[in-house]
Amino acid sequence: MLSQALADLHSLCFTSPRPWRVDEFEKLLVSPGVFLISHQNGFAMGRIAGPEGELLTIAVHPDAQNTGCGSRLMDDFLCKATTMGAREIFLEVADNNRAAIALYLKSGFTEVARRKAYFKPASGPARAALVFKYSI
Repeated sequence: MLSQALADLHSLCFTSPRPWRVDEFEKLLVSPGVFLISHQNGFAMGRIAGPEGELLTIAVHPDAQNTGCGSRLMDDFLCKATTMGAREIFLEVADNNRAAIALYLKSGFTEVARRKAYFKPASGPARAALVFKYSI
C-alpha cells in the first residue's frame, strides 16, 4: 500500500485521535524496524526495537469491519513481529474504542496501564489511553 492509500483508509477509520497524514506514513515506512501488514481491506503497522514490538496503528475499512479482517491482520502482525524478534508487544488505544479493545483482548493482549488525557482531539475532552501488552 502506498502512503496515500494508507492515509485515505486511516481517515475513514479515525476521527479521534486524528487520522495520520501522508507525510507521517512516509516517514514511518522508511524508519528502522517499522513494518507493514496489508490486506485488501486493511492494514496494521508496527515497529520492532530489540525484544519489544509496538502496534502503531491498525485500520480496517468500515465496510469490512466485523468480518474477521481485523483478527486476520492481528494474527499476521503478531506472527511478523515474532519472526522479527519481538518477545513483548505493546499498544495504546483510546479508552472509548470498544471495537479495538475487544479485538486486542481476543488476540491475547492484556491491559497493563492507563495514561490519563493521552489522546487530545481537536475539539472535546482528552481521552485516556489504555496500554496493552502481548507476551510471546
